[in-house]
Amino acid sequence: MRHSDHIRSRSGKSRQSGDRVFASLRAGETRILSGQRWVWGRWVYVVATRLGDGELLILATNHAPQTALADYRLRWGIETLFSALKTQGFNLESTHFRHAERLSKLVALLALGFCWAMLTGLWHHQQHPIAIQAHGRRAKSLFRYGCDFLQGNKGDLRSEVSGNH
Repeated sequence: MRHSDHIRSRSGKSRQSGDRVFASLRAGETRILSGQRWVWGRWVYVVATRLGDGELLILATNHAPQTALADYRLRWGIETLFSALKTQGFNLESTHFRHAERLSKLVALLALGFCWAMLTGLWHHQQHPIAIQAHGRRAKSLFRYGCDFLQGNKGDLRSEVSGNH
């Protein structure tokens, strides 16, 4: 949810923005609001956590609020993979493959490429940390950093490995 989205009280009589409801959360703390709340025109459970960098993460779910954050973590990893497979990396949608066996093999190869790029990005980040922008996030994802590096956009792998800069 956006921090500005309104959450109604259980009684439905008052409403506050998410950032006001969870203003007291400290880094690392999590809170599940009791019972369902009226958000976006439906009854949902609302869960929030304050991340280590101070950012507030608010989730709305129609079931299992106790596992919502863990479920979201898993989903975020999948979203990152899909983003890399599509427009942020490999442009999978440009292939227009229709044959299931060919598409399956391509996805397997791209998954290997994704892992290679992520590991390369992590390694390169350890050697040359990614710049942190004013909003506190990295200028590039580890995937993009590794992918650019492998494509030769940010130096030559052989010179990095041998220590010749």
